[in-house]
This record gives sequence, structure tokens and C-alpha cells, in this order.
Amino acid sequence: MQVKKTRWAAYNINYHLVWIPKYRKRLLAGSVKQRLEWWIRRMAALNEIEVVALEVQPDHVHLFVSAPPRFSPANLVNLLKGVTAPRLREKFPHLVQAIRGALWTRTYYVGTAGNVSADVIRRYIDECHRE
Repeated sequence: MQVKKTRWAAYNINYHLVWIPKYRKRLLAGSVKQRLEWWIRRMAALNEIEVVALEVQPDHVHLFVSAPPRFSPANLVNLLKGVTAPRLREKFPHLVQAIRGALWTRTYYVGTAGNVSADVIRRYIDECHRE
């Protein structure tokens, strides 16, 4: 992974996120899966979040992203679940009957990934002195 920059920060922040539909129902297949992947990628692009890997299984979503420091893991999950749920329920009414309420559970998994070597820190310091 490469160090990215915002106006005020250099960062290498990577999260592995996993979340599931309510009752772990196997709903994320076919056109629902395709639309979910589209919305996740769209929201990531609009928020300068790099989707490193995305895997949607019928009963869960695995997402590996690199996000700017303004996003906490909770912000990321809330953004993605909060945008995808209403749009999927609107486009696929059968989801409303299958779940009866919220599409996603309130829970999620987050793990961090990445490493910082002395060389990366040195390069950051050198680049800061040049600006």
C-alpha cells in the first residue's frame, strides 16, 4: 500500500470491514449483489475512499478499504450501510418482506491492516520539509 495524502495529512489507513444482513439471511445474490457492489463503490469514490477489495457473499459483505483519516471505522460502516440499505429496499421490495425493517444488523467487524516502516516515516518527514 502506498502513502496517500490529503491537504493536511499523509496516511496509510486500511480497514477490513465485514457486516451482515439481519438474521444473516442469504439475500445478497444476483441483481441485489450487483447493485450493492455498485453503491459501495460509488459512495467510496464520492468520499475519496479506495476500495482495495470487495466481496459480497449471499449472507455477508467483506470490504477492504483505504480511507482518509477523517473517517473512523464507525463512520465508514455507517456511511456504507446507511446509504445502501434504503436504496436496496427501494429497488428490491422483496427485501422488505424478507427482513421486516432494517436490512443490516447493527453489528460489524473491523480490523486494521498496514504497516509503517522507518523508511516510510523518513520519507514523510522529508516530503514535509520540501513543501
